[in-house]
Amino acid sequence: MRLDEIRWGILGCGNVTELKSGPAFQKIPFSSIVAVMRRDGAKAADYASRHGVSRWYDSADALISDPDVNAVYIATPPGSHCELALKVAAAGKPCYVEKPMARSAAECQRMVDVFAAAGLPLYVAYYRRGLPHFTEVKSMIESNRFGRLLSVRYQFTSGHQVDGTPDAWRFQPDVSGGGLFWDLGSHALDLFDWWLGPLRSVHGHALKRSEASAVEELVAMTAISESGVSISGEWIFISRRNHDHFELEFEHARVTGSVFGPMELRIETGGGDPEILRYPPPENIQFNLISNIVMSLRKGAPALSSGVSAARTNAVIDKVVGR
Repeated sequence: MRLDEIRWGILGCGNVTELKSGPAFQKIPFSSIVAVMRRDGAKAADYASRHGVSRWYDSADALISDPDVNAVYIATPPGSHCELALKVAAAGKPCYVEKPMARSAAECQRMVDVFAAAGLPLYVAYYRRGLPHFTEVKSMIESNRFGRLLSVRYQFTSGHQVDGTPDAWRFQPDVSGGGLFWDLGSHALDLFDWWLGPLRSVHGHALKRSEASAVEELVAMTAISESGVSISGEWIFISRRNHDHFELEFEHARVTGSVFGPMELRIETGGGDPEILRYPPPENIQFNLISNIVMSLRKGAPALSSGVSAARTNAVIDKVVGR
């Protein structure tokens, strides 16, 4: 499918669309937002007014069927992603879905199959694939700049659940799929997939230390890439310490950074002081990925993040937590 101009409709104009994604649709050439939807009509109207959008709805069906909308961005919680995406496909329109793609690998695969059968593109908001420091890591791996990559290790700790599970949608499995491993952990897993290809021999476990918790509090995983790179990760959501650190061990260098922290890389080669590469953060974090999607819809450019690649991340999550 090729579109000369992409006229977006947004389902769920909540916080993620205020700065991370929404404004990017308006800044990119040949792209605009023509309608937004939220179940609370007053909030939808307020968003439309503040962002210069001409129409708003309190019904998803009404926005999807709007003839002026030719592509739909689903920015609702994951529990509604599959249902809404299938309606978008039935309307014959391309779709961009927030991450994680859905609550389970089965839901993701259903979405992939339906869009493929309809000949429609399906994209997912793993926007870190469009950020320059992660692109630089991918280049290091593919060029063998520091020799062969041997291992990738990642650790994330936070105090999000120290005092129990918060009463929010991210901690309600029927709405989110799971807890922060779905919401935050999926970003790291998707980066591993992008850097190394599909993960194989995935093993892991998820624990709940508190009987009151509805979602995982401790997660650990190991995997092997197709090229034989060892991958390990640990996520602790009940720590008093905030820590976010990845480490890539090459034959001739160690490269470190963070998934959610400053956009910089630290390169140690054993030959003196480390080299630190710093990159300016974009005003809208999804800008580069949305630019890629617009080019994909207009010119057929390869998609950085598709339904097929995002479904693999959900499949890894399911394996790690033992589904």
